[in-house]
Amino acid sequence: MAGLATMATATTATAAPTATAAYNGACGSGYRVVNSVPVTGKGTVYLTYSAKTGKNCVVTVRNSPGKPVYVYTYLTATDGSSDWVYDSGQYTTYAGPVYLPAKGRCVDWGGAIETVSVSVSGSNCGRMAPGVVTHRR
Repeated sequence: MAGLATMATATTATAAPTATAAYNGACGSGYRVVNSVPVTGKGTVYLTYSAKTGKNCVVTVRNSPGKPVYVYTYLTATDGSSDWVYDSGQYTTYAGPVYLPAKGRCVDWGGAIETVSVSVSGSNCGRMAPGVVTHRR
C-alpha cells in the first residue's frame, strides 16, 4: 500500500519472520483476490471478485490459527445502495465469506481480529480504485 512503511529491527540472529495469512480460497471457485489489507500483527482481510457472478466477497484470515478469538469481516456498497453483509464470532481461523453483488460499484470493506481492526472505503470501483484505508486500530 502506498504511503505505508514498515520498520523492523531484529533483536537476535534467530528471529523468525512473522507468518502472514494467505488467502484461503473460502469465497469459492472463480473468485480472485483484487485487494487486501493487513490486520496489523493478526492477519489479513481479502477482497475478492468473480467476473462470472459480478459479486465481491470478503474474508478475514488469521495469521496463526489457534484458540477461538473474535474475528469480524464486512462488506457494503459505498453509495449506501445495499445492506451491510458481515460475519463475526469466536473463530479459530477466519470470518466470512460474505458476498455482495457489486459489479462496477465502489465497496467499503474490512475486518477485525481480537481488538485490531481495519476499514477500507471507496475501493474497487470497476478496475482502478484501490480505496482508502479509513480506519486502522
